[in-house]
Amino acid sequence: MDALDVIGRLPLEFICPSEVKDELDEGAAHGYQLIAPPWLTVVPLTGHLSPVSVAALDRGEAAVIQLAVEHGWLRVSIDELQGRRIAVGLGLNIVGSLGLIGRAKTLGIISAVRPLIEKATQEGVHYHPDLVNEVLEAMGE
Repeated sequence: MDALDVIGRLPLEFICPSEVKDELDEGAAHGYQLIAPPWLTVVPLTGHLSPVSVAALDRGEAAVIQLAVEHGWLRVSIDELQGRRIAVGLGLNIVGSLGLIGRAKTLGIISAVRPLIEKATQEGVHYHPDLVNEVLEAMGE
């Protein structure tokens, strides 16, 4: 979406496990844009990743969920469906990228979410059309 600057202006604290930072760094090593926003705090897991969670999810999502559980945090940001299902099953509240940009619009940080959603889909991100329509309708777009 090219919206990291938008997300960083939200009145929220963004924390990720080391496994997510490693994934971001690996992407940069393969030619993708380096993602290292100054507002992102990296916190290591206190234990090892559960083999069961890694079997069901990628390491980053599994680590996000485990970090939240370890620290008693109630909200995680996950977009992929399987990760969302597991997080909800563990009692976590979910907010995805569409929810974050919706919040940014509500707070007046951005004037429209549609261009960001269109940019994401052009870059290959897949959102269910019903979800996109629901977000656009909620945002008055």
